[in-house]
Amino acid sequence: MESFTAGLISLEEAQQKMLSQLTPVTDSLSVPLAEAVGRITATVVTSPIAVPPFDNAAMDGYAVRLADVSSGQPLPVAGKAFAGAPFSGEWPQGSVIRIMTGAPVPAGCEAVVMQEQTETQGEAIVITAPVRQGQNIRLTGDDIQPGHVVLQAGTRLGAAELPLLASLGIAQVRVLRKLRVAIFSTGDELQPVGEPLADGQIYDTNRFAVSLMLHKLGCEVIDLGIIKDDPVALRAAFEEADRQADVVISTGGVSVGEADFTKSMLEELGAISFWKLAIKPGKPFAFGRLNSSWFCGLPGNPVSAAVTFYQLVQPLLATLTGQQKSALPSRQKVRCASRLKKSPGRLDFQRGILRQNAQGELEVETTGMQGSHVFSSFAQANCFIVLERDRGNVEAGEWVEVEPFNALLEA
Repeated sequence: MESFTAGLISLEEAQQKMLSQLTPVTDSLSVPLAEAVGRITATVVTSPIAVPPFDNAAMDGYAVRLADVSSGQPLPVAGKAFAGAPFSGEWPQGSVIRIMTGAPVPAGCEAVVMQEQTETQGEAIVITAPVRQGQNIRLTGDDIQPGHVVLQAGTRLGAAELPLLASLGIAQVRVLRKLRVAIFSTGDELQPVGEPLADGQIYDTNRFAVSLMLHKLGCEVIDLGIIKDDPVALRAAFEEADRQADVVISTGGVSVGEADFTKSMLEELGAISFWKLAIKPGKPFAFGRLNSSWFCGLPGNPVSAAVTFYQLVQPLLATLTGQQKSALPSRQKVRCASRLKKSPGRLDFQRGILRQNAQGELEVETTGMQGSHVFSSFAQANCFIVLERDRGNVEAGEWVEVEPFNALLEA
């Protein structure tokens, strides 16, 4: 095991080396809210208004003055207040105003009594519970004060954030420009999806999968297609990608085969920061710098490419856009319902199904075959089972660490 894993760096070391070199992009533009989904805020966003913008009722009931309710006598209803149609007349002493949730409270109102704490007596009501100052009144600015920071810079805008901005009357938001990511695959054996396969050929699923994930992460994708195992063609692809992109991603060509030119080309055109990780699947992952862009070389096996993209490229892209929230979900310990095969030496990302058992406890089981070519395991899984570098086989019932998939791999 020692010689087999010699020279491999840990995932944590790789992430630290990679992320510590990055500087977030700063170019920004203003876009309408309807076009901002998935974009990253370039600056803090502050509220132009108070929320709520006026004192309003938190319940359906009756607006009252405390002096009027002390007698315990029936109180006539002097008018009504609705959301969007406030009470605007004169409010006589010794009476109440019927009020609905969200309606502005009339001037002089000191409390709102919920309708369940009243009884009707003809055209009047009797209050049946004690009343305290300010009850069931939402005060101006209770939620948000004018100038309050509602979103930090580096926030991804989604279904929670954009309606918040809309509720504040914010029609435009300043966001970072999209990262430009150039992708290409290498290998004479690759054929575009949809074309007939010749002998010895396979479909180029990696570039297709990487493109989908990049679009989901809000990147601008520059697809340079399939590059043959030829140094001249590969050099041209690298140079073209470097001219156009912030990040260049290749799949295949970073292992030790005699036709794998990517590593040597990267050494010639830029600098390699690291190559070969102590993880499984995904050992042959390369990271480095070209003249104008960062480079990530993903392995050729489909599962290996997906795991390294998820664990390494995803945090890289998040860091380049200054995102404050971690790109990767927190891990947790659960019992494993399956026996898992593992050899010590590398951190292992097996695909698993996390769910509640009959006792209501979380447990995880394997999706089955874990080979780096078995991409169907991702379609069944909802988490990674993360097995420590030095760990061996896992027996059913043992505790394991799981990392639930985030939105990148969720349906």
